[in-house]
Amino acid sequence: MAGAIASRMSFSSLKRKQPKTFTVRIVTMDAEMEFNCEMKWKGKDLFDLVCRTLGLRETWFFGLQYTIKDTVAWLKMDKKVLDHDVSKEEPVTFHFLAKFYPENAEEELVQEITQHLFFLQVKKQILDEKIYCPPEASVLLASYAVQAKYGDYDPSVHKRGFLAQEELLPKRVINLYQMTPEMWEERITAWYAEHRGRARDEAEMEYLKIAQDLEMYGVNYFAIRNKKGTELLLGVDALGLHIYDPENRLTPKISFPWNEIRNISYSDKEFTIKPLDKKIDVFKFNSSKLRVNKLILQLCIGNHDLFMRRRKADSLEVQQMKAQAREEKARKQMERQRLAREKQMREEAERTRDELERRLLQMKEEATMANEALMRSEETADLLAEKAQITEEEAKLLAQKAAEAEQEMQRIKATAIRTEEEKRLMEQKVLEAEVLALKMAEESERRAKEADQLKQDLQEAREAERRAKQKLLEIATKPTYPPMNPIPAPLPPDIPSFNLIGDSLSFDFKDTDMKRLSMEIEKEKVEYMEKSKHLQEQLNELKTEIEALKLKERETALDILHNENSDRGSGSSKHNTIKKLTLQSAKSRVAFFEEL
Repeated sequence: MAGAIASRMSFSSLKRKQPKTFTVRIVTMDAEMEFNCEMKWKGKDLFDLVCRTLGLRETWFFGLQYTIKDTVAWLKMDKKVLDHDVSKEEPVTFHFLAKFYPENAEEELVQEITQHLFFLQVKKQILDEKIYCPPEASVLLASYAVQAKYGDYDPSVHKRGFLAQEELLPKRVINLYQMTPEMWEERITAWYAEHRGRARDEAEMEYLKIAQDLEMYGVNYFAIRNKKGTELLLGVDALGLHIYDPENRLTPKISFPWNEIRNISYSDKEFTIKPLDKKIDVFKFNSSKLRVNKLILQLCIGNHDLFMRRRKADSLEVQQMKAQAREEKARKQMERQRLAREKQMREEAERTRDELERRLLQMKEEATMANEALMRSEETADLLAEKAQITEEEAKLLAQKAAEAEQEMQRIKATAIRTEEEKRLMEQKVLEAEVLALKMAEESERRAKEADQLKQDLQEAREAERRAKQKLLEIATKPTYPPMNPIPAPLPPDIPSFNLIGDSLSFDFKDTDMKRLSMEIEKEKVEYMEKSKHLQEQLNELKTEIEALKLKERETALDILHNENSDRGSGSSKHNTIKKLTLQSAKSRVAFFEEL
């Protein structure tokens, strides 16, 4: 009895010790996950769990986003999850998204998972038209997206219509031109075929390198008013703060880089920016909601921290990550080279097989022809043999008749003819018999010669038959395939080796390997510059080609602004545009903002 009571008490105490949990759903760009979280968990606990699950180490770019009354908000790391203004209905949903964008994706994004998540997010923003992308650049980006998904172009696999179900271009671009889906696919595929040899991560990085120079890339826009009450747009991104006309989100009127800003704060709906130069007055603006001010401040602090961090030496963690990424890249490069060699050997083997099959087919055809020739020779030999036999019999018969005529002539000569008339008649008969005997002798000789000729023809036919049989025997006994060496060719000795043991990967570089890698990097830089020039020429060609199919009346305001910027030559580079805007002194820019 006492034991039963003790066991019940122990069970109830365990039950009380179990923490209360709630369910959270995390939505990434390509997956959904659910976790059971403790009620006491803070935002950092949940965020760290998601990052560990994804294998993500570059956590400083990302956050957990949710929506409050049509306003975007981000989960705070030091605040309990359930203390945020989120729906208490389970599962509580958060979106795992990039909160801050890099200035240079190629230099800053180290992990492949980081690159992939950025690629998916930027691609969706372009397709949803949250980032403006000109039509010709949209086609180029679509070709890299296809390369990332399908790998190298293969005409036998990627046939006409294989992109029919893919969403690759913004609807705005599709509606702007009188072009069928097949025409768009043809132009995308033409560029897709040129990306041969690029792995998925390389294609995604090329996509980001092009997208990061689009004017609206990485910019968060907020409606504000200056002191005069003029409605403006505040843009916050990796480079600084930018002020836009509400009708033009492409080109800012003025910009303030992060290194010119000393302090940012807000009170209620009023936002205050203090320049680094203390001689310059602060400038203020008003936003629509207090909640928006909180979001602006979060984005400003995060972007400013990353801006300053980029201009310092990398931390030990980042250095280790970059070293691992370089090693992994080199390993993948060697793996791709190995696969390329194997593919080349396989293609050569297939070509050899096709050649051998062709030769085998040719030999079969030759054997068939030889068989037919043999059959014809046999038939000819049979006919000639039969004809020779008939001729020989005819010659014998003629010889027999000639002998009989000779006997008749001798008999007539021996017969005594008593009368002169009988003698004359007898002489005439003898003469006729002699003529007939001569003709029979000539005919017999001719037939004998003809029999000899037929025998000779028969011998030649039998010789041809023998040669045909010999050729057929040679074809039948000829080897179909040459001997193949089953031992694969060894790898060149200068390529470093790597071993996979269990879950550990060891990879050693020699000095020669690093020198070779450096030379390859330099070579890639030169090739990239040449390719960029070629790429710009291709973009201009495509723009010119499809210009005639454009429906001018369907152009959006952003299309018109982009074309005007291109005509002025001011839309070439996002970074160059920002630099031009910061050539004036900060004081004059502050004054200009307040006078807008």
